[in-house]
Amino acid sequence: MTITKPEEHTGLDHQPEPEAKAGVVDLLERGGSVVVPIGVALYALLYLGIQQVYGIFNLNPEQAGIDQATMFGRLVGTLILLIIAGALLAGILIAVVWLLDKATLGHLSRLARAVRERPWAAATIGALWCGASYWGFLGYLGLGEGASLAAIVITSVVIGVLAFLVPFRLLRRRPAGRAGMKIVVAAFTGIGLGFALMGQMERDALAVAEKGRPASLLLSMVGFQDQWVVLNDRASGKVLRDGEQMLLLGEREGAYALYDCAKQETFRISMEATVLREVTLDPERPDGYSCMDKQGN
Repeated sequence: MTITKPEEHTGLDHQPEPEAKAGVVDLLERGGSVVVPIGVALYALLYLGIQQVYGIFNLNPEQAGIDQATMFGRLVGTLILLIIAGALLAGILIAVVWLLDKATLGHLSRLARAVRERPWAAATIGALWCGASYWGFLGYLGLGEGASLAAIVITSVVIGVLAFLVPFRLLRRRPAGRAGMKIVVAAFTGIGLGFALMGQMERDALAVAEKGRPASLLLSMVGFQDQWVVLNDRASGKVLRDGEQMLLLGEREGAYALYDCAKQETFRISMEATVLREVTLDPERPDGYSCMDKQGN
């Protein structure tokens, strides 16, 4: 009786599959450890930024009819736009680094590996990066106005060395610690960028509130609607507020929330008793326009 030996498979068709799966999972883990902390920090700070924007008009988003679901949708859309822009910038940066590595005959990649293998060097770079991310927070507090580049660099270095250098060096001892350091660096990157965006959102909202300037691209990205209307009384047809354009902030519980730029006040008016005329979205303003010029009229 002859026993046939099973055919030996070379493994060309089946062996790479587990490796491919492992590679995909590893790629997702590496990418997620950077993208997720940045996204969470940005979402939280953009949420606070929207609260601050509507606070400039003396109300909160809920009073303007913006519920949590609406705000979540707007912020997710903003994060997608930021990811698109970030992917573009990251791709360009990777291409530039690759060209520099080719131009230096591989010395740049060897330098990067040498830095990663030296705990103090890697910890120093991470600490300086986190220290620099604090500048967004300091700028949001108004402490960075008029600061020179040297002052920015010195402040970032001092914060990084005092707060992050030793903890990051201790984290470099084990693989789990190195992964934790990556998450911390990514989170502080999102926090620094988020505070910078918050500060810019508030400055843009102040320009709208104080001068009636058009809303910026950033305010439009987070869902702030730059919509101006003229009010008419429904019963008499009389023009209200001297026919001046009002900023429509939203509506809730049968009332419009509006902002009078000339008088610098927010008010509510019944929807049933009011007709909105000359609705204008993102109006074009001439250079130097300011609704404050109408206060004396």
